[in-house]
Amino acid sequence: MRGEAAPLTVAEARAVLGLEGPAHGPALTAAFRRAVKAARPDLPGGDEWTFRRVIAAHDLLKRLDAPLALPSPAVRQPAPPTLAISPLEALSGGVATVRTGGRRLRAAYGPGLRTGDRLRLKGAGRDGTDLYLAVVIRGCGTLSAVGDDLHMTAPVTRQQLRHGGRLEIATHAGPRSAWLVPDHPTLRLRLRDLGLPPRGNRRRGHLFVTLEPVEDAPSASVDLRARFARDWTPERRAA
Repeated sequence: MRGEAAPLTVAEARAVLGLEGPAHGPALTAAFRRAVKAARPDLPGGDEWTFRRVIAAHDLLKRLDAPLALPSPAVRQPAPPTLAISPLEALSGGVATVRTGGRRLRAAYGPGLRTGDRLRLKGAGRDGTDLYLAVVIRGCGTLSAVGDDLHMTAPVTRQQLRHGGRLEIATHAGPRSAWLVPDHPTLRLRLRDLGLPPRGNRRRGHLFVTLEPVEDAPSASVDLRARFARDWTPERRAA
């Protein structure tokens, strides 16, 4: 009884099927049928070992004959229209005009949007379906938004950094005070709960203020006039 044969080469597979060269499709099938019929062990002249080699030869040549399956070209989905707003608009909400597909759409939104959110415009699609806008908050001036938090820069004199003390910062929510530790290496302050307002499952953010050292400090008289103008506006007098 013959042992298990080694794997066939392409040339050996063709010889087993009685082929003198490459054969494809119907020609390969016809050669296989002739060879397998002659090798069937239940017929006179047949042989089980040869029968297995015929099947193995056909499997090998059929794999080589199979066309390469090319991946389907990826269908690029159109990018969703974008709603670009400033940090101040994200704080207060508002109404914006968005252009998409040659149309101008009016998008009203409440406070607390974040970059990455999607704003739904009901029935605004061309076929009457809902349209979703990708929200992007773009920095404006010294104010920017990252996640739930707002970031800004504020000037501080080197003398204030060196000696410490009370620092007044003009924020979007009005003046806020912070206390500087003398010669503290950290030039970033956190003002709690002055970030983006809560929305859905998003928490209220904070305001992070990066201090930018400056050389020139306003004179005492200029600072006094600025404080007087701020504290004696009509709104404050009415209060």
